[in-house]
Amino acid sequence: MSRLVEEAGEFRAKAARSAAEAAQRVAFRLAAGLDLEAGLQAQGEERVALVMRLRRLLERERLKGARRHWGYDLNRHIALKQALDRIDPPARSIDAAPGRPRKWKRRPEAPHRVVGGGAV
Repeated sequence: MSRLVEEAGEFRAKAARSAAEAAQRVAFRLAAGLDLEAGLQAQGEERVALVMRLRRLLERERLKGARRHWGYDLNRHIALKQALDRIDPPARSIDAAPGRPRKWKRRPEAPHRVVGGGAV
C-alpha cells in the first residue's frame, strides 16, 4: 500500500512540474516573444545574445517596477527571471566564464574613518 502512495505522490509532483514548465513557456513567449525550448537548446554566440537580451528585458521590467509604471507586471518580471535562471543558471553564468570580464564588479571596501576625532 505504501508503494501505491509513493507512486501517487511522484505522479502528482511530476504533473505539478509539467504544469509549471508549461506555464513558464507560455509566460516567456508572451513576455519576450521567444521560444524557451529553442533558447535552452541554443549554443555559442546565439545563447550569449539570448542571455543579453533577457537581461536587458529583465532590467527594463525592474526599472518599470521601481518607477511604479502602469505597465509593470510582476508576473512578467518573475517569468523573465525564471527563464533567465533556466537558460543561464547563476552558478554557471556566462559572465563567470574564464577569460571573460565580469559585467558588474564589486566596489573595493572603503576604509573606515573615525568621524569627529572620537572613537566609534
